[in-house]
Amino acid sequence: MFRVSQFMQELLSPTALAERRAPPGPVVIWNLIRRCNLTCKHCYSISADIDFKGELSTEEVFTVMDDLKSFGVPVLILSGGEPLLRADIFDISRRAKEMGFYVGLSSNGTLIDECNIDAIAAIGYDYVGISIDGSRHTHDRFRRKEGAFDASMRGIRLCRDRGIKVGLRFTMTEDNAVELPDMLQLMTDEGINKFYLSHLNYAGRGNRNRDSDVQHAITRGAMDLLFETAFRHARRGNDTEFVTGNNDADGVYLLHWVMQHHPEKADHIAAKLRQWGGNSSGVNIANIDNLGEVHPDTFWWHYGLGNVRQRPFSAIWEDTSDPIMKGLKANPRRVKGRCGTCRYFDICGGNTRVRALQLTGDPWAEDPACYLTDAEIRDINGSGVNPQPVHMSYTGR
Repeated sequence: MFRVSQFMQELLSPTALAERRAPPGPVVIWNLIRRCNLTCKHCYSISADIDFKGELSTEEVFTVMDDLKSFGVPVLILSGGEPLLRADIFDISRRAKEMGFYVGLSSNGTLIDECNIDAIAAIGYDYVGISIDGSRHTHDRFRRKEGAFDASMRGIRLCRDRGIKVGLRFTMTEDNAVELPDMLQLMTDEGINKFYLSHLNYAGRGNRNRDSDVQHAITRGAMDLLFETAFRHARRGNDTEFVTGNNDADGVYLLHWVMQHHPEKADHIAAKLRQWGGNSSGVNIANIDNLGEVHPDTFWWHYGLGNVRQRPFSAIWEDTSDPIMKGLKANPRRVKGRCGTCRYFDICGGNTRVRALQLTGDPWAEDPACYLTDAEIRDINGSGVNPQPVHMSYTGR
């Protein structure tokens, strides 16, 4: 995850460069259930509205949680499928909070209603993320269910009104990129304090739909708009947060944006970006699926590292006899092509390895979704920044 708003704050109020410290353990995104009431076009888990056999029991989940806690895992993101379809989701969530984890709930929002909002509020989730793919028509088409937009917005509003930190997640594709300004406006209009722009990653149902990934020029226009919006919010002191995910080239593109608009701060931002370090799949980001299989992140479901029923997560995660984990944990990673020769490799970290694998068959090939030009990754002066910008307008605060 790339925390855009943090870097905007650095532009306004620079802080001293501290020693880089690795978190005590990885953030664990846990797909507790594969069942979902929707069949979204970009779903990485290829979920369906059926029960899947062999999922971890409540007691097995609790046992894994004990190991995660002792291993130093700080954050659990409870996901699915749709996690609210799991009968014991509140038991799991309550125990996770009691153990001291930061606990997030990743939901499509359609099942959050007046009947369960009290239970959701009582858990004390640190964050609830709900996906919106565009306007009512666009969202319902992506989610393949009429009325999904209205149901998800109801869930967002119920969480907001109960004081739960809720965020709007927008997965951008070529089909809905034009609606990004509307989504930013929706965030403002609804008083939502977090916006997560997710680049389409090639996995699961998202892999089958990768032909609709946004072209690089559209991505650049979207990032320009997001940076401008985040900076405006930060300058006005708004309590809002903007983040992106699944394309670590965003950090490099931000540096070029800073060189263009705030050149006096470029060295400071570059140092902060190097401290961030880019992609951390297999290092600081982990995934456990509904059957207990461990993966380098949520987009590696085709590649298992081991199962928590046979070995503790802590043992699986530290085992570098697996060639993928050995490569992901290498510092620096050994990658090829443009990624291997990029002058900003220490910022991006080689970007998303699973995307390279899906398109080339080689996990160490260059990431095909890097939207920086050859000139930009060679030229420290940033002479090629946004040669053909795509204009997106947004008038919100």
